[in-house]
Amino acid sequence: MSGTVTRVAGPLVEFDGPDTVAMHELIALGPLGLPGEVVRVSGRTVTVQAYEYTGAMRPGDTARPLGHPLAARLGPWLLGGVFDGLLRPLSGAPAWLAAGAVGDAPDPASTWAFTPTAAAGTVLGPGTVLGTVSTAGTVDYRVLVPPGTDGPLDWIVPAGRYGPDATVAAVAGRPVGIGLTWPVRTPLPCRERRPADEPLVTGQRAVDLLFPVAKGGTAAVPGGFGTGKTMLLQQIAKWCDADVIVYVGCGERGNEMADVVADLAQLSDPRTGGRLLARTTVIANTSNMPMMAREAGVYTGVTVAEHFRDMGYDVVLIADSTSRWAEALREFASRTGALPAEEGYPADLASALAAFYERSGAVTTLGGAAGSVTILGAVSPPGGDLTEPVTANTERFVRCRWSLDRDLAYARHYPAVSWSGSFSRDATVAAAHHARRGDGDWAVRRTRALALLAEADRIGALADLIGVAGLPGGERATLLAGRLVRDAVLQQNALVDNDAFCTAGKAAALLSAALAAGERCRDRAADGADLSRLEQVDFGPLLRAGAETAPDDAAGVTGRLAVVLAAVDAATTGGKP
Repeated sequence: MSGTVTRVAGPLVEFDGPDTVAMHELIALGPLGLPGEVVRVSGRTVTVQAYEYTGAMRPGDTARPLGHPLAARLGPWLLGGVFDGLLRPLSGAPAWLAAGAVGDAPDPASTWAFTPTAAAGTVLGPGTVLGTVSTAGTVDYRVLVPPGTDGPLDWIVPAGRYGPDATVAAVAGRPVGIGLTWPVRTPLPCRERRPADEPLVTGQRAVDLLFPVAKGGTAAVPGGFGTGKTMLLQQIAKWCDADVIVYVGCGERGNEMADVVADLAQLSDPRTGGRLLARTTVIANTSNMPMMAREAGVYTGVTVAEHFRDMGYDVVLIADSTSRWAEALREFASRTGALPAEEGYPADLASALAAFYERSGAVTTLGGAAGSVTILGAVSPPGGDLTEPVTANTERFVRCRWSLDRDLAYARHYPAVSWSGSFSRDATVAAAHHARRGDGDWAVRRTRALALLAEADRIGALADLIGVAGLPGGERATLLAGRLVRDAVLQQNALVDNDAFCTAGKAAALLSAALAAGERCRDRAADGADLSRLEQVDFGPLLRAGAETAPDDAAGVTGRLAVVLAAVDAATTGGKP
């Protein structure tokens, strides 16, 4: 039963609907059947947020309830694909999208090679693997028994190629296809949540050594314009040890999003040797695309991530940027007349952020496998103000914050992660993990490095007032030790193959070497050595170790430390002030 549109105000559409319309029901609006979602029901007046441009709509048009919520169609076509916020493919779309121009995924003519792994007659539970589908990458798509289904396997098709609408099995009389359709606002179920016990290895030393995030954890990346949020997240997408990457471009500039997609298509996957895009799903909602598609896009992205998590994979979801999503919420709330809260954002901003980040986690799947979803959300505070509502509320729900410092970024220090403005609540998880693998000093090194950097910052502020020459010898040596940690360890060159990624072993060797060299300098200063001679020592072998040694060459770093320590001793031998 259809209703009649009474009001159109941008993405907000109101219509007089039947009594059966429910919250979050999907509505087909106007002659083009534009998708929209019910966000308020007041008597017979139904308010809808439209996910397409509504410029051609007018009062009197038809609004047709579809009887189901907004749902994502999940399947093997997701890997390597680029989609909009409703998971519709953009690969064959025109350069400028007209309302209703983008079709549903996938292409009905496409086929995939399905290999059964279960035998007819076997009693199966939800989440059990029925078979696998080969993809362009090394990640096999696993066809699972859907949630809420269990019983004997009535029949299963033989190995062959099947289309997206094909039924490949029947469990307890219920047909099972290659894909799955699931409401995006409803989390996919799991058997249980389990404690995170392993850090996500990103290959970026500032993150892995100082502010690690666990697999199944959450991290916010706040930073002003030009501080390198997208570059950092791209590097993590390329080098982290996740099985599947879901990249959600939410309201970013179109040219920037196009660069991300082009880079992912060209980048070689260091784990597989193929293309990185082959194990990546990109959801692109640029700033000139329909505003409310951003709001749906983050939920669509996390639903895709949960789908691959249920196959037993570790998934990283990158949302760039959640600030644009929050701006869409603010704009729509103002159109509905909702009472504004701080800086005009809706009063339920914190609840919306919590609902998103809470869908992360390490779990035991319904089938008994271990999987995880790690969420990394970029935050773009206006003017770099980290006290604004989106940043402040995000910090309440994430385990880590990697604040990007403008001064570091403008000094060409990559990644510009501020050691004074960042934190990690997953450091104990990382310490326990490294201890199990024989590195029991990981937590001690981290504590020493953070303390040294904080002390060097304090002394640096004093040096700006009175000059370095006016400082006591011990404090000048501390400044030098802090510079060694910053430049030799925390700074990386994403354009150099040896330095774009760093293994845990090499990172530990670099930090140990920088701390040892700094400690030797402080010892010599305590012995009364001439600081001017100490500051002229060539620390280049250590500073260049990251770029000149292989990503896993910890021994090469140790050899360079010996050279630097010898140079320090030679410069300070007999050097009394």
